Amino acid sequence: MKFGHYFRLALPFLVGGIGGSGFAAEVAPNLPPSEIVARVLRENLSVQAAAGQIRVEEANRNRLEAGPHEWNVRLGGQQRRSAPTTGPEERFNEWNAAIERPLRLPGKGGVDGELGANGVALAETAHGDALHEASRNLLKSWFTWLKESAGAAQWSEQLALLDKQAKGIERRHQLGDAARLESIQAEAALAQAEAQLAQARVRQQTAGEDLRRRYPGLPLVAQNVIAEPLPVDGNEADWINAILEHSHELELARGETQRAQLLAGRSSRDRLPDPTIGFHVSRERAGEDKVFGAYISIPLPGGARRAGSDAAQAQADVAGRREAATTQKITAESATLYQSANAAFSTWQASRSAAERLGRAADMTARAYQLGEGSLNDLLAARRQANEAQLAARLMQLEALELRYRLQLDAHRLWDFDEEKPVGQ
Repeated sequence: MKFGHYFRLALPFLVGGIGGSGFAAEVAPNLPPSEIVARVLRENLSVQAAAGQIRVEEANRNRLEAGPHEWNVRLGGQQRRSAPTTGPEERFNEWNAAIERPLRLPGKGGVDGELGANGVALAETAHGDALHEASRNLLKSWFTWLKESAGAAQWSEQLALLDKQAKGIERRHQLGDAARLESIQAEAALAQAEAQLAQARVRQQTAGEDLRRRYPGLPLVAQNVIAEPLPVDGNEADWINAILEHSHELELARGETQRAQLLAGRSSRDRLPDPTIGFHVSRERAGEDKVFGAYISIPLPGGARRAGSDAAQAQADVAGRREAATTQKITAESATLYQSANAAFSTWQASRSAAERLGRAADMTARAYQLGEGSLNDLLAARRQANEAQLAARLMQLEALELRYRLQLDAHRLWDFDEEKPVGQ
C-alpha cells in the first residue's frame, strides 16, 4: 500500500456518519465541535460539584460578614425570705432579666469580609480548575479512541492486502506455479492479521465505551482525514509564561497564600478578645425595689490565643512555600510538554518518511515475487515491516496532534470556557 494513501484513510466510527470534507475551515481538526464539548463539560459531575461549592462559599461569606456574635437573653427568678428580728418572716417573689451581645472590635469585621470574598474567589478558581481538568481528561480519552480507531483501520487495510495476496498465491498453487507451503504461509499471515484486527476492534470499542460513560452526549464521529500536525509556534519561554498566566492550579495556590495571610492577620487581632456588653433589669422585694444597670465583660487572653496566632503565622509561611513549589512544578511540566510536542512533530516526520520508504520497498518486493525473483518469506517480512511502520506513523501523527492540543489547552488557547457562568449561578 502506498503511504500517500495514509492521508486519505477512513477511520472506523462507532456512531453517526463521516463528517467534514476538509480541514481548511476547521479551527481544531480531529476534535469534536467546541459547542458540544462545552455542553458535555458543563454536565460533568465534577464540574457541577465545583459550581455548587461556589454557592457554599457565598453563604459562608455572608456568615463571616454577619459575624459569630449574637444577642443573648437571660431570664431568672428567685424567692427572697426575710426574717427580721422585730417582725414576722417575709417572702418576696423576685425576677431579673438581661440582654447582652459580644461586640466585634474595629478591624475584625473588615478582615472577615475579605476572608469571605477570598473563599468565593477560591471556589470560582476551583470551578475553573475542575473544568480544565475535565477538558484535559476528555482530550486524552478522545485521542485514545482516535488512536485505537487508527489501529483498527490499519489492520483492516493490512488484512485486505494479505487476503488479496493469499488468494493470488492460492490461484498460483492451483496452476502449479507456487508450492503448497507458500499457500499455507500466506494463510497463516492472513490469520495473524485477522487476530490483530479483532484485538484492535476490541480496544477501539473499549475506548469508545469509556468515552460514552465518562462524557455522555459526546458524539463519537471520527473525521475522514487525520490532519497533518503543525510545528509548535513560539519559543519555550512564551509558552511557559502563557501557561503560568492561565494556570488554575497556580491561582489556587496564590489564593490559599492570600487566605493564610488573612487568617494570620485575623488570628493576630483575636489576641485582643471581643468584649461583651449587656443591660439588665430586676424586680426585688415584690416590686419595692427596681434595679436597672449595664455591664461589660472582657475575657482575659491567655496562652491559647498567642499559640493560635503563632500557628496562623507559620501556616501563612507554609502556604507561601507551597505556592513557590507549585510555580516550580508547573514551570517544569510546561517545559516538558513543550519539548514533548516539538519532539513529537519531528518524530512524526521521521516516522512518515520511514513508512513511505518501507511501503515502497514492500511494493517492490511484491513485484519481484510475482516475477519469481524473490521468496514469499521476504514478501511477508516486507509487508509486516511496512504495516508496523505505517501504524507507528499514524499513531505518532495523532500523538503530535494531541500534544500540540494539550499545549494549547493549558495555555487557554483551546476550549477556553472560563468566562461561562457556572450552572446555577
